[in-house]
Amino acid sequence: MVFWVSAAAGWAVIAWGVAGALRHHIDSRPIDLLRFVAGGILIHDLAVVPFALLVAVVVNRAVPAGSRRWVQATLVIAGCLVLFAYPLLRGFGRLPTNPTVLPHDYAVNLTLVVLVVALAVSLMAAVGAVRRRGRE
Repeated sequence: MVFWVSAAAGWAVIAWGVAGALRHHIDSRPIDLLRFVAGGILIHDLAVVPFALLVAVVVNRAVPAGSRRWVQATLVIAGCLVLFAYPLLRGFGRLPTNPTVLPHDYAVNLTLVVLVVALAVSLMAAVGAVRRRGRE
């Protein structure tokens, strides 16, 4: 029962979004939106998923079992950060006539954030290892 209620709610939200895109066609440009969504689906299925599976196989074979979950957590968080920052890295929306739009060096900032995440996860792994040793 929960599945069907969730499915109906999901389809209602999708229908509302499509109706809004069609109603506001001047701003949403439905053909461009459709191309964007279809391209995103293709990129996901043909590039992102195979890459993620390849990384999973490499991590599974190269990283010891005790550290594997920490490496996986770092990679998942870093992957989400990269996907979120991609438009900023590419400079989508940057205007040559307005230097205040996207004014930062987003590649450096992304690198710093990913390094902070890796450091934080490493510290959590180290604290967990120390606590386990204390219990033994």
